[in-house]
Amino acid sequence: MKSLAVYCGSATPSDPVYIETAKQVGQVLAERGITVVYGGGRLGLMGAVADSALQAGGKVIGVIPEALVEAEVAHRGCSELHVVPGMHERKKLFTDMSDGFINLPGGVGTMDELWEAISWAQLGYHQKPVGLLNIAGYYDHLIAFNEHMGAVGFVRPQHRGILQVDATIHGLVDKMAHYQPIQTIFAMQTKDL
Repeated sequence: MKSLAVYCGSATPSDPVYIETAKQVGQVLAERGITVVYGGGRLGLMGAVADSALQAGGKVIGVIPEALVEAEVAHRGCSELHVVPGMHERKKLFTDMSDGFINLPGGVGTMDELWEAISWAQLGYHQKPVGLLNIAGYYDHLIAFNEHMGAVGFVRPQHRGILQVDATIHGLVDKMAHYQPIQTIFAMQTKDL
């Protein structure tokens, strides 16, 4: 993996574990020679990942919609900063420029990015790993819900392994590096659906 899209919040939660872990993510990815492709903001977890990766000598590519340049206070120190018309173009560029996706804690926008990455993998728009960094149990309920969707039958058995989960960045990146692409819906026969 040469580049990873990192999805995370632009907020700064009061518990320092989130910012500290975001900094660690940026540093570890830079040390592994992995380019960070992220939302282009300089605030919150987004800014912490970018600043840490840059300080460690890594490459950081920001992708930010025109309407959010001022609202998210675009990070002008990125190796590259792409300003795009809207959110659809942003997520498409994330997919085009990365070899996988890592999700740190965040809010609604981060959830949107996570589920779209998983959905696109199921369908076959990409066959890249989707990782969830479960910092301080932040995603425990989401992980349980994802398992529940599979148990009920809304996620096919062959798609239940798309989401790679770990509590450490080293463990998550290692899992993602060994990810085996799944049988996509586009490749399935009608009888398999």
